[in-house]
Amino acid sequence: MKLLRLTKKGLYCQQGKFYLDPWSKVDHAIISHGHADHARWGMKHYLCHTDSKAILKQRLGKDLSIETMPYNKPRTINGVAVSFHPAGHVIGSAQIRLEYKGRVEVFSGDYKTQPDFITTPFEPVKCHSFITESTFGLPIYRWKSEDAIQKELHNWIGYNQSQNRTSVFVGYSLGKAQRIMSLIDGVDEVFVHRSIHNLNEAIASSGYKIPKTQLLTADFNKKDVEGKLIIVPPAMLDSRMFKRIPNAATAICSGWMQIRGNRRWRAADAGFAVSDHADWDGLISAIKATEAEEVYVTHGSQATFSRYLNEMSIEAYELKTEYGEEELANSETKTADA
Repeated sequence: MKLLRLTKKGLYCQQGKFYLDPWSKVDHAIISHGHADHARWGMKHYLCHTDSKAILKQRLGKDLSIETMPYNKPRTINGVAVSFHPAGHVIGSAQIRLEYKGRVEVFSGDYKTQPDFITTPFEPVKCHSFITESTFGLPIYRWKSEDAIQKELHNWIGYNQSQNRTSVFVGYSLGKAQRIMSLIDGVDEVFVHRSIHNLNEAIASSGYKIPKTQLLTADFNKKDVEGKLIIVPPAMLDSRMFKRIPNAATAICSGWMQIRGNRRWRAADAGFAVSDHADWDGLISAIKATEAEEVYVTHGSQATFSRYLNEMSIEAYELKTEYGEEELANSETKTADA
């Protein structure tokens, strides 16, 4: 990389005098999306995609100094042309393209190449250097189509309702919850935990259309939710509220559910491989589409994936960062952010 270098505070562009998704306090931060490992509190000024502004204010504080840009509309910062391009990860997620004196480098943040029903689809960006995640950078991870996933979820809900059970989906409040909402929209009433409800309101306030849901209050009436659909964040699984849900059937929604053994996580009734990250084929296709001369591999299966790229004659290097969602793997202390 010639425009970006790794520092103790994060990825820094010397020419532009700004950081990309820094993990320590800086004056000027350009943010790829609203997840906590990429958008942190304490920056003097933030620049993010238009649809991320309300999310950042909801999660980090209403008094933030934030500027926004839409996709594919560059602006010049200290001589560096900066533009956002769809990452397909969560609402408002963006790849960050930098251009300076003919040199183009792209920081992808987190991304997903498979289209879904709610997120702006991923668009590859040609560049000289490309920074990629590798959360699911192993051949075992290959996602089903959105239609196939939707059919699985609908069939599961139908079976639960035939058994007088309440279908409870477990997924991270930002990204996964909205994705689940889009997959089950129209089947029955959907109730969501307050953390999801608050983000939904923030997203809707910026003009983004999302499926209709109802707030699951702490003192909810059991009869109101019996046999209905509920979405909660992973942190609620041991809560008193969760235990009050009548005859609950629980489904973990995460890319880690691709591995059969993980479907027994916390004795859940089901596991669905619903991920906001690119699968193996998605990572490979995205990198090839950039036509990058060099690729830097960050959080996930860095060693394995970068080695594979080099075997494909794609010059690749590991890049150690502090990114990495609170992923739901085998640990019960982690959350379904993958």
